[in-house]
Amino acid sequence: MGFGREGKDTFLFLRRLFPQKTLAIADLRKDIGVTDKKTKLYLGENYLKALKKYEVIIKSPGVPPKVIAPFLTKKQEIISQTGIFFENFPGTIIGVTGTKGKSTTSFLIWSLLKESGVKAHLVGNIGEPVLSYLFKAGRKDIFVYELSSHQLFYLKKSPQIAVLLNIFPEHLDYYRNLKEYIRAKANITRFQKKDDFFIFNSGDKLVQEIARKTIAKKVPIKGRYLSLDKEAAKAVARILKLATKRVNKALREFKGLPHRLEEVGSFRGITFYNDSLATIPQATIEALKVLGGKVETLILGGFDRKIEFRELAREILKSKVKTLIFFPTTGEKIWKEIERQNKKRLKPFFVNGAKKTSFSSSPSPGKNGAQYMRDAVKIAFSQTKRGKVCLLSPAAASFNLFRDYRERGDLFKKYVKHFSFSKR
Repeated sequence: MGFGREGKDTFLFLRRLFPQKTLAIADLRKDIGVTDKKTKLYLGENYLKALKKYEVIIKSPGVPPKVIAPFLTKKQEIISQTGIFFENFPGTIIGVTGTKGKSTTSFLIWSLLKESGVKAHLVGNIGEPVLSYLFKAGRKDIFVYELSSHQLFYLKKSPQIAVLLNIFPEHLDYYRNLKEYIRAKANITRFQKKDDFFIFNSGDKLVQEIARKTIAKKVPIKGRYLSLDKEAAKAVARILKLATKRVNKALREFKGLPHRLEEVGSFRGITFYNDSLATIPQATIEALKVLGGKVETLILGGFDRKIEFRELAREILKSKVKTLIFFPTTGEKIWKEIERQNKKRLKPFFVNGAKKTSFSSSPSPGKNGAQYMRDAVKIAFSQTKRGKVCLLSPAAASFNLFRDYRERGDLFKKYVKHFSFSKR
């Protein structure tokens, strides 16, 4: 069910195991490029109707559970690629999740392991699909598995070492409610055993609630939003008894990942930061706190996931930001919240050149994104003083204008460099 990156990997895995069996693929797209004669295809708008014919459904993360629920019966079993891997992998899994920070933390843990000479693999949400690894993986292998809430949803087995960084409201368009999202995150420790380890952010109230219910060995960590990755990685290193010198070396050399408060550089006296992965208000708030009073221009807004922006507006009004550049569609919502709290004068720009009342419909992703970003960066150069910072930290997902946060961040970097060679 769903034939994206994970769906393709699952299909190839099953076909290798069962070359003669009939398999089925269901996907909203009408053409997925499969010509296997032993594969039934259910494609297009009515793809969900095929579900009733099957006892076992392997669901891809991109398909919301609430979408398939009306087409299911109680006798059917819904599983995931992640669940298949967890049930069959003979080695150690280090699972990492959290609303924000899981990619950086996973990469950092993997870096420490590699530096320490451990046979480690980086997979899941940040790395590659995993099922092909089962043909060659052994007991000595360690897999660092970045786990989204979507990948955790149907799990019946938890990793031996679990890391839970934080929980903020997100993906509320995907789940029925916030409780269902939290329940999915809790699966990272729900099925752990007494000899397993649960590394958790003791400063997060929702995470604390989950920690109280686990039977695993609890390893609390503390730290600011952008330092939790190192604290979690050091906790893993202690559990695995990695050499301190090698761990410290890997920590010193770690430069972070793209699109996570990434310094693009200084151009015409202005320093630009790409924080495109800030897809929730809390991430933007933390970015403002880290960069301090130098942020003069803030670019934000994007796809509406029904998240409220009251706290973000309050933080913007407390900051020294003078210019706000908004993308649709949440740009209007953020600006209205700022106006409601209006305690100081700010200069807003809406990059489609229209009045803010025109944000009722969303542009098609990929068609206008480049032009929107070009306009936003051009405004940023004209409005930001030398010695100050322009920050792209959208506080929203990207899907209404861009393919994903990577394209959004890459376009930002592209136009920053483009306009750095242009005249004001």
